[in-house]
Amino acid sequence: MTSATVTSKGQITIPVDVRTVLGLSAGDRIEFVLNEATGRYELVPAVQSVKALKGIIGKPRKPVSIEHMNAAIAGQGVWKR
Repeated sequence: MTSATVTSKGQITIPVDVRTVLGLSAGDRIEFVLNEATGRYELVPAVQSVKALKGIIGKPRKPVSIEHMNAAIAGQGVWKR
């Protein structure tokens, strides 16, 4: 079984064999997901292809002009202040 030690700052070094299996490299992000069935946390790579975003937002009902987009952006900027 592979293990790691938690430092006083709450940091760990993920062992190389675990990084290899997960496909992790320097700079990658990971997520800790609670498995409610087991009550344990799972380490999951937070790396997704940009292609995974395809279809996340539906097509607009009618075409939107650049002017309408700019007006909407300008309106949000003023509203947030």
